[in-house]
Amino acid sequence: MCGIAGTFNLGGSPVSNFTLKAMTEALGHRGPDGEGFFVDQNVGLGHKRLAILDTSARGIQPMTSKDGNWVLVFNGCIYNFMSLKQELKSLGHEFISSTDTEVIVEGLAEYGPSFLERLNGMFAIAAWNKQEKAIYLSRDRFGIKPLYYWFSNGKLVFASEIKGIMAHPDFSVQLNCQALNEYFTFQNVFTYQTLFEGVIMLPPANTVKVTPGSTFVKHHSWWDYDFSDPDDKMSFEDAKEETERLFKNAVARQMIADVPVGSYLSGGMDSGSITAIASTHLDRLTTFTAGFDMSEVTGVEVNYDERRDAELMANYFKTEHYEQVINAGDLSWSLPRLVWHLEDLRVGMSYPNYYISRLASKFVKVCLQGTGGDELYGGYPWRYYRIFHSVDQEQFFDNYYNFWQRLVQEEDRKKLFKKNILKKIDIKNPRTVFENVFTFNSRLKYNTPEEHIQNSLYFEIKTFLTGLLLVGDKLSMANGLEERFPFLDNDLVNFAQKIPIKHKLGNLENEISRIDENESVRRKHTVLYREYDDGKNVLRQAMMDFLPEKIINRKKQGFSAPDESWYRGENADYIKRLLLNKKTVSSEFISQEYVERTINDHLNHHGNHRLLIWSFMNFEWWCRIFLNGEKII
Repeated sequence: MCGIAGTFNLGGSPVSNFTLKAMTEALGHRGPDGEGFFVDQNVGLGHKRLAILDTSARGIQPMTSKDGNWVLVFNGCIYNFMSLKQELKSLGHEFISSTDTEVIVEGLAEYGPSFLERLNGMFAIAAWNKQEKAIYLSRDRFGIKPLYYWFSNGKLVFASEIKGIMAHPDFSVQLNCQALNEYFTFQNVFTYQTLFEGVIMLPPANTVKVTPGSTFVKHHSWWDYDFSDPDDKMSFEDAKEETERLFKNAVARQMIADVPVGSYLSGGMDSGSITAIASTHLDRLTTFTAGFDMSEVTGVEVNYDERRDAELMANYFKTEHYEQVINAGDLSWSLPRLVWHLEDLRVGMSYPNYYISRLASKFVKVCLQGTGGDELYGGYPWRYYRIFHSVDQEQFFDNYYNFWQRLVQEEDRKKLFKKNILKKIDIKNPRTVFENVFTFNSRLKYNTPEEHIQNSLYFEIKTFLTGLLLVGDKLSMANGLEERFPFLDNDLVNFAQKIPIKHKLGNLENEISRIDENESVRRKHTVLYREYDDGKNVLRQAMMDFLPEKIINRKKQGFSAPDESWYRGENADYIKRLLLNKKTVSSEFISQEYVERTINDHLNHHGNHRLLIWSFMNFEWWCRIFLNGEKII
């Protein structure tokens, strides 16, 4: 796990050592264990190292292939590198380290860029080919490791984080208004634009090649999710047994490290399953939980503290367990730091993630994470049933788009944005962006309930999961911690896509009423929620022999602070000071009257607007930090 940065001057002008060092230093938090640089006239690669495999000097990057043709910087971890290494040894390649980096660079020397498609792991890679005078950028299948680029005036500038690009003297920060339109629609950006004009996030499972003759960056997509062709002959028992086998293999694979490895442990099944298997590989696994001060919390949020169930599992698996209690006052301290590290605003009320990764980093360098289980195994059934009875593609799009406008509906966005922004955007464009996620994949069909749910799984794993992974990477690396995701293992994902929907969900013949995730759940909705909280059936059965029955049957609970209550209580004054004063920077772009009305509605219990208020606060700090240059200490 590291940070990478670099630049390629297509016109032949030499790379500035000072600029390359500044770009790399901007990523210092991602790699506190060392740094390295490569400059060859018009190309430069920089690397900040977090030493996980072979912590000796033999693992220093940039790394050059034995034939001298490839130079590589790499961020991530490859879990099948040992088998690939044996294959390369049989072909005559020699190795001096025990790193996965050396396997990648020798694999490039043997097979070329297609070798990257065989990697089982998480990665962002920049590789310079001396013979071709070409630079290759590539990301892993699932988009776990970020990689951004800016291509302008014959220069390609790239980095693990946008702040690396910002350190290049030719780049200046401007707000991307179209991305802002997406963000305030979805609390996410479904395209690969960012809030920084001109900065693109390389899509997952994509490789680009840039040469001196390139006039644009052409993406080559080499893999995509496919839920559209399930194995209808697969029995439930076969699905359960193979899920168990592949999951156990995935956890074992992802524990490879030459440094301490731990695991997050909420009260849920996904992190519990990982802890169950991981604890069999270590004498004493270290686990981490974040809980919340519930003294002033009301309503459904009283159930948000998962410490009791986490403690049950910690005792059950005899882990060395650490907890942190987050209170309402922790928001104001962490928010500017969180936005500085996030840069590219995405899903979720994520400051608890910042605190739990900071806790874990005091004890381990690698932490296993449960993200991905819900998206693969159907963990959000109350979402899927919204579109269960759609009769065709158009109705499916209408139903699902209305749900995924998580923040501001189309008509209200005309009131949200100031006139100077409305002139620069197409207010209807998010609908097109939403549909493009589906139409990009020609295999999708819209005829049966099962097909609608398969399409939902595809959409959420391409958008919602992508946002979660980006947030997870940025906030863990802010603390020099590597997160790993056993559910996102190539073999497990390939198999999970083939499992019929009927094995994942148990109530396919029923339809759930609409539950707004921004609203307090009324009693009748709570009954329906529980009745249809039937996702991940096959995964639950696969883990039956490993987890306490209470955890197996526990209802779905996301990792979220009780902000609905806290925003009406201790944090109300902070929210008003930040968003409703003459110095509020974001008021140049969004209506302060709209913001004030939203806050007052929330305070007066006329709605639960926690997601939107969170996004207003994030955008305000984004403007202060990246447009106004406010320093974060």
